[in-house]
Amino acid sequence: MSLAGIDRSAGFGRSDVPLVELFTAEEQRGRTSQAYFRSAVGGRLRYVEHQRLGGPASDRLVVTQRDDRTGLVVRTTLTRPHGTRVVRIQSTVENTGEAPALLTAVSTATFGFGASDDDLDGFTLAVAESEWLAENRWREEPLRHRLPRIALGLHGQDGRGHLGIGSHGAWSTGEHLPAGVLTDTMTNAAIAWQIETSAGWHCDIAQARSGGVVSLMGPADLEHHFAHELEPGGHFTTVPAAVAVSSTGRDGAIAELTRYRRRLRQRQAEEALPVVYNDFMNTLMGRPTTEALIPLIDAAADAGAEYFCIDAGWFADPETGDWWSTVGEWREAPNRFTHGLKHVIEHIHARGMRSGLWLEPEVTGVRSPAAEALPDEAFFHRFGRRVQEHERYHLDFRHPAARAHLDETVDRLVAEYGISYLKLDYNINPGAGTEWRATAAGDGLLAHTRAFQEWLVGTQARHPELLIENCSSGAMRADYSLLSVTHLQSTSDQQDFRLYPPIAASAPATILPEQCGNWAYPHADMTDEETAFTLVTGLAGRLYLSGFLHDLRPAQSALVGEAVAAYKSLRDQLPRAVPFWPLGMPGWDAPVVCVGLGIGDDRALLVVWDRSPAPSAIEIPGLTGHVTEVFPSALEPWTVTIGDHGLRLRSVAGFSARVFQVTGASTITSP
Repeated sequence: MSLAGIDRSAGFGRSDVPLVELFTAEEQRGRTSQAYFRSAVGGRLRYVEHQRLGGPASDRLVVTQRDDRTGLVVRTTLTRPHGTRVVRIQSTVENTGEAPALLTAVSTATFGFGASDDDLDGFTLAVAESEWLAENRWREEPLRHRLPRIALGLHGQDGRGHLGIGSHGAWSTGEHLPAGVLTDTMTNAAIAWQIETSAGWHCDIAQARSGGVVSLMGPADLEHHFAHELEPGGHFTTVPAAVAVSSTGRDGAIAELTRYRRRLRQRQAEEALPVVYNDFMNTLMGRPTTEALIPLIDAAADAGAEYFCIDAGWFADPETGDWWSTVGEWREAPNRFTHGLKHVIEHIHARGMRSGLWLEPEVTGVRSPAAEALPDEAFFHRFGRRVQEHERYHLDFRHPAARAHLDETVDRLVAEYGISYLKLDYNINPGAGTEWRATAAGDGLLAHTRAFQEWLVGTQARHPELLIENCSSGAMRADYSLLSVTHLQSTSDQQDFRLYPPIAASAPATILPEQCGNWAYPHADMTDEETAFTLVTGLAGRLYLSGFLHDLRPAQSALVGEAVAAYKSLRDQLPRAVPFWPLGMPGWDAPVVCVGLGIGDDRALLVVWDRSPAPSAIEIPGLTGHVTEVFPSALEPWTVTIGDHGLRLRSVAGFSARVFQVTGASTITSP
């Protein structure tokens, strides 16, 4: 059984590629290679039956396969949401044999592309590297740069090499993004994918004489210390993955994934996308006090913010200094706030804003009383020892004591302070995972992340008014296992406003525009143009304010107020927006960075940053129409003309950025 029907007209899907590749400790590959392809068990799986299930929102196909030698049965569910060209895939492996089976890797989806080795010459591959302060660094290049032509026909064998892209440890997006796009340059047909897990994941691309092969999977033995023992009658479920196809290239395939992501998070679809101010970035940096917060609260309210989040440090004794090793009880530090934290939060409410607090729920500092109060089994363990990273232990949310501790924390903070917002951070990478009640560490990490997602769902069921921000040292865990059940994602910890544009412009490739929390942090030392520059970064997604707003010059304060007003006028359109990149995926050092957001059949927002010292002539190919400069209105406008091949812009000197609205933009993909 294969994914041959995924989109044969576009050259994707081949009958010689199994739907599922399955590796065990007893049997790895049927023919040696380094790729997750040609597994011995996967090659023996045979079709048993299938079932079609229709529904109001999607159609499902459940395919059952069996390997008679081992008794392993695989039931694969393929879900296609109505109105999309996307298939969501997930499999459950059952051991119907008489002996235990030890799984070491199971692909969620494996599919072929191209019909021969020669066809691979015409494909491009887009994948992204990511790291702290430098997220979302996409690179699009010919596939042959990664998989060289090696004359497979002459050798009469399939390739033994591969291109492996994946995660290590618990930061699912800390090295690479769990997404990619293959495009056939001859036809412009494209296929895109995303892997939906906060645990280990791996994307494997290999070449065979019959064409290319992609395997999408969760954790594996070699890369993630994963193994899962299936006793007779036992079950294991793979991580989900989504595959999208388009006839309009990379941007068309990402547009399909964008629509699909909105289906994943329909429970959050009615949120109002409020303006959030957070006191951390380039501001208090984890040192909040009453005296520091009151002017920030007043300035944020005056600027039009609707939520005010007190970030890290509210729980730490000001005499402690580096307080990371003490976190975990999540109680107000008695000596930090004059008249107490509640007095500060009441001032937030009195100024017409809702309040929020920062938590790092999965960790406990080694010097925290909680590290001794909670049972030893509630923490990650390797080789019989409690795992420690950066003076913190890692909680295991499979353990009832860990969940109860955080349930009590959230319930108390909501009841005592009346908060409506939680920023949930994740600043450590504890390694491969935990061996408690797991076959191997990667198995334990996967189980923990699933339990943590369930905890998030339960927390929102108890407190439906809470907005929850997903953060992990910026965007080190920005995957759709978590983003499907949270409201927004901090896109970076990057404090240099000049480096943020490629992060913000690329973020909508893997994060919904209405979830892209892009920081805007104006400072009194900035010029007016630089102030507008950082505010435009915020307007490229979901405006997320910070900075000493009360110290700004009047002209800067006016720009902040204008940006907030512009965001409020545009935010209703974000849940319909579909991203596109008329200049290609942004380069990290590119002088000009651009992202578009299609908001209708013939309307688009165009966000452009110029990081050149001198004015630049910028051509936006393939986009024409009536252009209005949305923000800023008080600064010297950029020159806009319509050329034969697209828009022509001319910027002003120094760092500058603009938000445009284009109507009559017939080349924009309809949302």
